[in-house]
Amino acid sequence: MLKNLFILSVLIFAGSGMTRCKAKYSLNGSTIPVEAKTISVLFFTNQAPLAGPTLAQKFTEKLRDVVSSQTNLALKQNAGDLNFEGYISEYSVAPVAIQNGDAAALNRLTITVVVKYTNKFDKSKDFDQSFTRFSDFKATETLSSVENAKIEDINKQLTEDIFNKAFNNW
Repeated sequence: MLKNLFILSVLIFAGSGMTRCKAKYSLNGSTIPVEAKTISVLFFTNQAPLAGPTLAQKFTEKLRDVVSSQTNLALKQNAGDLNFEGYISEYSVAPVAIQNGDAAALNRLTITVVVKYTNKFDKSKDFDQSFTRFSDFKATETLSSVENAKIEDINKQLTEDIFNKAFNNW
């Protein structure tokens, strides 16, 4: 009887402590305001002169996929409780490893995205920031032969960085 009373006391104490805190829920280690129910990812425009016509669409869809799969928030066209918007500012290819004096051994595809994130419940979490990632490929390969795979890889890295900045206090 005394043991049951002790367990009941512990449960009541623990439960009362939880109701006093303004909780944030966590999915995959992320913290999202408990008040937030919706999220919007506006279409990211392409302002990089050398990027292909589908780059902006691929990036936007990847970011939408990440926030949809890693949160329980409903995805809205616009005006979500949490909001991402921005543009692709850089898409470039440059040699990075020179060998034999003047020939490149590797080339680097670099993509930069400017992201504005707004959180209508906590303005201290808002940011307007550039994110840059790259992927190298052999100089013997043409960009057109590796471009789709490299873009997919870079988009994965970029969206992870953006998600972590918005939801993991990174």
